[in-house]
Amino acid sequence: MTVTITTGLNHLPASKKLKALSKQMSETHLRDLFAEDSKRFDKYSMEAAGLFLDYSKHQINDEVMASLITLAKEAGLDQAREAMFSGEKINYTEQRAVLHTALRSFRDEPVMVDGENVMPLIRDTHVRMKAMTEQVHSGEWKGHTGKSIKHIVNIGIGGSYLGLKTAINAMTPYHVEGIEHHFVANIDPNEITEVLGKIDPETTLFIVASKSFGTLETLQNAQTARAWMLEQGCAEADIRKHFMAISTNLKAIDQFGIAQENTLPLWDWVGGRYSLWSSIGLLISMVVGWENFESMLKGAEEMDKHFRHAPLEENMPVITGLLGVWYQNFMGAESQAVISYDHFLRDLPGHLQQVDMESNGKRTREDGSTVDYHTGSVIWGGTGTNDQHAYHQLLHQGTRLIPIDFIAPATSHNPIGEQHPWLFTNALAQSQAMMQGKTLKEVRDEMTAAGISAEEVERLAPHKVIPGNRPNSMIVPEKVTPEVTGALIAMYEQKVFVQGVIWGLNSFDQWGVELGKILGNTLIEKIRSSEETTDQDSSTNGLIKRFKQFN
Repeated sequence: MTVTITTGLNHLPASKKLKALSKQMSETHLRDLFAEDSKRFDKYSMEAAGLFLDYSKHQINDEVMASLITLAKEAGLDQAREAMFSGEKINYTEQRAVLHTALRSFRDEPVMVDGENVMPLIRDTHVRMKAMTEQVHSGEWKGHTGKSIKHIVNIGIGGSYLGLKTAINAMTPYHVEGIEHHFVANIDPNEITEVLGKIDPETTLFIVASKSFGTLETLQNAQTARAWMLEQGCAEADIRKHFMAISTNLKAIDQFGIAQENTLPLWDWVGGRYSLWSSIGLLISMVVGWENFESMLKGAEEMDKHFRHAPLEENMPVITGLLGVWYQNFMGAESQAVISYDHFLRDLPGHLQQVDMESNGKRTREDGSTVDYHTGSVIWGGTGTNDQHAYHQLLHQGTRLIPIDFIAPATSHNPIGEQHPWLFTNALAQSQAMMQGKTLKEVRDEMTAAGISAEEVERLAPHKVIPGNRPNSMIVPEKVTPEVTGALIAMYEQKVFVQGVIWGLNSFDQWGVELGKILGNTLIEKIRSSEETTDQDSSTNGLIKRFKQFN
């Protein structure tokens, strides 16, 4: 069914005023807004949980922000926020609570799910994660030949991969010496073959992360890793010295050969894309140490406290979420760029694609009706300054409106000469250039002053005009620490929650992902069969035939 899209969010009364304001703001340049208000930066900037947010370079004024806050209140954001933190089953299609926030809570208050306080379960799991981590770091955990562990391979996909990779790379300066980590996520045999070529079977520990212990990619890769260990001389009885698991399927784990004491639990109120805070984060603890993993949790908790208790008008996830709604539903944007000026944050856009697009890439409200407005934004990005030499051209002079988050730490873990000041300056310059651009008059004056002929000025000047008025935020932590890593990821998670509430979506299921899995289980039998496939659509039939020509 085709979705008919209208401008605005007609189910919320404040939408009418925001539509009128969007016409006004589309005819207003950011240059003029700054010229009119010398206090604009002070008014539209804030700090929370170690993050500083400058959102002054957005196409907003006080009236726009007040109307967006009204929109959030009309959508019931206050109540929805408290329902999530309280353990209500806000994932209504699967009848589950949503409690990744409890995983990073150090409060003594109980959090109840189906009459049970889950906090003691979380605390017990933390104790076990810490003990496992210390066993590996101390050399107490040994492989089948008595050697200590040097390589740790995480086998998991989706939330059991993207979030871990993002957090681990963000905390590179905190990595424990002597431990090398590897990821196997894709079912592509090239990936696991490449990893197996880098590791030593005598000193390798595999962590298999799968709630059901039945995820296709994860189970296939785990079985390949197990077979490889046996081929390399590990006895069947010693497999348990090289495998840990994070799962609830104890029977399957036992059959695989993983000792139950080397298995950590995972609960159904932890969504995959939020699972880095859970036992799935064991690899993070192994790589950076338990203390730094715990510091990351505490940084996320600080952002959660801010999100839960700060007024909407002074609330960082609320403001960033509302800005996204403003551009997507009222100003015509379709995507959001996230560009970090820190090499260690290079994987953040990939993780945010799952957090955002898997959460809000939906069209159905709780009552089963189809929306008539755009929902989840297309998330993309990369790192500066590399990307300045790639897609920034489109951002500056292209025809699409693309809001940008620039993330630029004020200090570096590796200060070398003036390299970090230059890095930050580049981020600042891009943010400023996106906002102010360069007018035709400025281009002409610049070219004339350079002695270029009037004829050449007229010919080239239009090509050098930069329209500006490109909305962007600057997020400036002091440095990327474990606490900042936690706060940053949590801020984006809560931003996505805010938008889901306003759009009337369940941000915590993913039925679109499930369909591909179901069809895959059917089609693999067609691939395996020696008979010609004729009962699918003509494209699928033809592509199966093409595959069989070479296999």
